[in-house]
Amino acid sequence: MPSVRTVTVDQPLLKVGCTLGEGPLYDPRTSTLHFVDISENKLFHFNVIDRTLDVEYFHEPVTSLALRRSGGLACTAAQGFATLDGKSRLSYLSKPLPDGFLPFVRFNDGGCDSRGRYFAGTIESKDPDIPGQLFRYDPSDGSCVAVDEGPFTDSNGLGWSPDEKTLYFTDSLVNRIYAYDFDSEDGSISNRRTFVDAMAQGYPQGTFADGLCLDKDGFVWSARWGGCRVVRYSPDGTPDLEVEFPSALNITACCFGGPNNDQLFVTSAHCGANGGDASRQESYPDSGHLFVVDFCGEFEGRARYEFSG
Repeated sequence: MPSVRTVTVDQPLLKVGCTLGEGPLYDPRTSTLHFVDISENKLFHFNVIDRTLDVEYFHEPVTSLALRRSGGLACTAAQGFATLDGKSRLSYLSKPLPDGFLPFVRFNDGGCDSRGRYFAGTIESKDPDIPGQLFRYDPSDGSCVAVDEGPFTDSNGLGWSPDEKTLYFTDSLVNRIYAYDFDSEDGSISNRRTFVDAMAQGYPQGTFADGLCLDKDGFVWSARWGGCRVVRYSPDGTPDLEVEFPSALNITACCFGGPNNDQLFVTSAHCGANGGDASRQESYPDSGHLFVVDFCGEFEGRARYEFSG
């Protein structure tokens, strides 16, 4: 693996103690960082200016978030695509999974393209055998289709290149980030190929590619579950920077935000999450907390596209 620059973050920004912290999303309109705890059915709203924290509680997992053009938030929840009312209620717009799938699989990470269409993937089931798939919900006509039927394992972080000609999409348990050709006119994808094969690059067994975001220069920032880090990849898939979190094992997702969009917010999960070894929490006591690294203008994120529904 090529030698890369390392930045170390020793302390969390916020000790929230998530079981499975995920889905960070910054809203520049309100200076609020939104993120979820999938396992505990929680949605957090952290104002980065006055440092107030509000929490909503749901009856099912909220798994990814998107800002709405009309204000407020949209999301994926266990069964599909939904909107949120800010009062711990969600309203489904589409539930594309067959009833027989619902006890075994759920939606996971997702995000919106420039036209406001919401893309999100599902997780696989081994018994019964149900593959992870990538879906697209289009609020303009209410359609929801599987744009790639996989099979995927744990569908995860996705995002677009600055010119929106490439969609990146993570398949966690095979440790790959894929790239697709993307047509912004109709939302179609084609030519799936491997952008990053983390095992081939020498990352350790037992660590996995998780959520991701992009910066304004088209570099991909990928969280590594079990790896205590976020890795920055150049547009050709070469790692050139690692942000290390020595006190947190399971780094789950990241997003840029803050007044100048140059702060990287990072979520994490407890060592015992998803069948992990809870005894490792003693060695990684900040697993489950929220982190931030301020790049002070060196790197700047790309604003997330908003949901048009």
